[in-house]
Amino acid sequence: MKVLHVIPSLSLKHGGPSVALPLIASALTQAGIAVTITTTDDDGPGARLNVPIGEKVLTDYGAELFYFRKNTEFYKFSQGLGRWLRERVSEFDLVHIHALFSHSSTTAARSALHRGVPYIIRPLGVLNRWGIENRRRLLKQVSLRLIELPLLRRAAAIHFTSAAERNEAVAIDESLEATRSEIIPLPIRKEIAEGDSNRFFRRFPQAQGRPLILYLSRIDPKKGVDLLLRAFALARRQRPDALLVIAGAGDRDYMDALRGQSDDADLGPNVVWTGFLEGDDKSAAFAAATMFVLPSYSENFGVAAAEALMAGAATIVTEQVGIAEEILRAEAGWVVASDAMALSDAMVKLLNERETRERLGKRGRMLAENRFSEEVVGRALVQLYDSILTGNAKPVARPI
Repeated sequence: MKVLHVIPSLSLKHGGPSVALPLIASALTQAGIAVTITTTDDDGPGARLNVPIGEKVLTDYGAELFYFRKNTEFYKFSQGLGRWLRERVSEFDLVHIHALFSHSSTTAARSALHRGVPYIIRPLGVLNRWGIENRRRLLKQVSLRLIELPLLRRAAAIHFTSAAERNEAVAIDESLEATRSEIIPLPIRKEIAEGDSNRFFRRFPQAQGRPLILYLSRIDPKKGVDLLLRAFALARRQRPDALLVIAGAGDRDYMDALRGQSDDADLGPNVVWTGFLEGDDKSAAFAAATMFVLPSYSENFGVAAAEALMAGAATIVTEQVGIAEEILRAEAGWVVASDAMALSDAMVKLLNERETRERLGKRGRMLAENRFSEEVVGRALVQLYDSILTGNAKPVARPI
C-alpha cells in the first residue's frame, strides 16, 4: 500500500504536528506501508528550513520526503507543491492530509478528488471554538463554509486524535456527523522514558536539589503559560522551594510579555526559561521533573502530556486538553479547571505527596504504552486504510 501524507510544515517551531507526523510515518513503515511525505520549507514566519527543494529525501524513519518552496506566509502557499500534487497524486492508493486552512491541504484534497484517490483529513485541532474565535475569526468562518467543510464532507474519513476533538468539530458544524470519523491517538516513542536527569542538571545547575514543575511545549497563547505563571506565584506561598521550568519557544513578543508577567509577580530566579528542547535534552527534562503541567486553554490531543505520561512523570492537565478524559478514566493524572487557584492547589498537593506522584507516574506510563505507542497507533491506522480501500466501514478497533 502506498500512502501519501501532506502537511504544510515540518518545522519543530510548530510543535506537536511536526513531532507527530514522523512518528506516524515510522509506525506505518514498520507495519509495511510505503510512506511518502510532502511539505514546504517553512520554518516559522519569515524563515525557511535549509533543505533540498523538490528532491527526494530518504528519512531515518523509512519514509520518502519532498520539500517545496513556501511562496507566501499566508496559508503557506507553495506553487511547487501544488504542481507536484496535481501531477503525482494518482500514484498513491490513499492520501492522508494533516491540517486545514492551508494551501497544501486544499490542493491535496482537490487533486485527490480529481484523480479518484480517497483521502483522510486530520484537522490538527483547528475545528474547535477557541481556534475559530481567536485566530483570524472572520476569515476562518468564511473559508470554513466555502472550502474546508465541503472538502471534509467528501473525505473518506476524518482522523481525530481524541473524543474531545471530534465533539468540538461536530459542535462547529453538525453536518460532520454524516462523514465517517475515527479517533486514533498520536504515537509517542517509548524511548522518551530513558532520560538522564543529570544531563538536565548539568545544563541547568540552578535546578539541582529543588522540586521542579515542568512545562514543556510550544509557547503560544492557547497553551496557558500565563495561567501557569499565576498559579505558580500562588503555589510559592506554600512551597517557596519550588522551581518552575518553562521549556519551549514561541513568538518573541509573546515570550517577552510572559517574562514581563513573571517579573511583575516577582518570580525572578524561581522560573527557568530553557528555550526549545529536543531529543536527549527533552527526555532529561522529563526525568528531572517532579511533575509535568500542561495548562492549555485548547488542545485537540496534547502531545506533550502524552510524552510526560510515557516518561512516567506525574502529570496535571486542564480540562481543555484532548486526552484529559482518558487520563481521568485511567486515573493516570490529575485534571483541573483553567483557574489559577485550582491549578495552584493541585500543584502544591502533588508536591507534598510523593506516593501519589509515584502512583500517577506508573499509571501514566501504562496508559501511554497501551494507547499511544507506535505499535498500537500503527495497527489502528493500517486498519483504517484497509477498511477504506476495501469498502469496509466498520469502526477501527482501539485498545483501551
